[in-house]
Amino acid sequence: MRFIARFCKEKSEYFEIITIYDEHNEKEEISKEHPSIKTITIKNPAGIWFERKMHDDFGIIFEDAFDNRPLVHQERFPKDIHPLRKEFTQTKIEETPYLPYKYEEIDGDGVFQVAVGPIHAGIIEPGHFQFSQAGENMLHLEVRHFYTHKGIEKMLEGKRLEDAKPIVERISGNESIAYQICYRDIYLQATKQELPLSLQKRHALLLEIERTIHHLTDVGFIPNDAGFGSALSFASKLGEEARRKMKEVTGHRFGFGAVSFENSFIDIVAFNEWLNDLDKDIDFFEDWIMDIPSLWDRFDTTGILSLKQAVKYASVGVVARASGVKIDRRENPFYLKHGFSMANEESGDVGARFKVRLKELKNSIEMMRHFLEEDETVLEVAEICDGEYQSFCESSIGELFMSIDIKDGVIERFFARDPSFMNWQAVHIMMQKDIIADFPLINKSCDLSYAGNDL
Repeated sequence: MRFIARFCKEKSEYFEIITIYDEHNEKEEISKEHPSIKTITIKNPAGIWFERKMHDDFGIIFEDAFDNRPLVHQERFPKDIHPLRKEFTQTKIEETPYLPYKYEEIDGDGVFQVAVGPIHAGIIEPGHFQFSQAGENMLHLEVRHFYTHKGIEKMLEGKRLEDAKPIVERISGNESIAYQICYRDIYLQATKQELPLSLQKRHALLLEIERTIHHLTDVGFIPNDAGFGSALSFASKLGEEARRKMKEVTGHRFGFGAVSFENSFIDIVAFNEWLNDLDKDIDFFEDWIMDIPSLWDRFDTTGILSLKQAVKYASVGVVARASGVKIDRRENPFYLKHGFSMANEESGDVGARFKVRLKELKNSIEMMRHFLEEDETVLEVAEICDGEYQSFCESSIGELFMSIDIKDGVIERFFARDPSFMNWQAVHIMMQKDIIADFPLINKSCDLSYAGNDL
């Protein structure tokens, strides 16, 4: 039974704790006066971030949890304020005196601490990495994020479902289409409609363009972080062409507003020409990179996440599939009929994650050829019904989960679990026994989102 997510809903008389597994959901009611419940982290260690977040957001106490530190609240955030409670309506809070965050550290002779972040060079968002080092060897890493907490869950409360879409699709720029598809499926459930096949194919096409853009970026950056910048130059050119193709098809480089219920014109001849050129370029790129022994000296056996560890920490996406975990939300009749083939490796290292991305790039090209068609289907807007709705989508990073409750025609509770929220929790395992110079390489091989991780 695979753990997927854990979150809280506030009801009028009690809190409801929902735990999502791949086979079933569990709901537990707890008192508002004494909000306390047993931790699930003894069996599901990846549940710890969910529980720490619920404590910050709602004030829930998790009995026997191995980590009770704040997650979303930073050092000056008031302890007695829990912003996802319905009673919280403030637009501004007063900071409290600075309370140092206690990092997990290894002590001993010759062991020292290295702090990286939260501000980084370049354009990435803030994130902190705290290393315990013995010389160059990484003994332990703690990942700490949530520096740009956007308050999206609270922001969407009280909005109509259609008014929430521009916000939902901008949660994470490298997963905009995936978030839109999760939103789409909830909209369809709430209106009791089925999506015509032609629109299914159009939306799947957009999702594979998005996957192609980000896998191309990754297969360039991974060799770059091993000192081979030429790979980044070549792959960046291909990634930019894919980004321009996204704009050509949708009107926006990130595909904002693209997943709609109305098909628009697409130049199938030009699109197929782009796919044919991309196919040849990826074959060339693969032959080129695979024939550079010095790169594979860096890739192989670096940043290993074993199958057992990947399962233990409920990893998803490329990170999981590179460790032998065979999970992909696209493994369903629709995708299988249109050419889907799951990509897997077993070694769980940087090299395996690189190879999985190359395989998925090739498979995305094959599927996009199947998804291309000219059609003018329109699905009429229908009335939205109150209820509790959930959806999944396989983003370029991995399994995305979304839950939306609608009450009196507006959003009562919005919750999304980005794949990065799972995979960030496993990154520290990959660092053990490697040197600190390999940290950027290992980190990039996972390609995790900061924005999607921090709602």
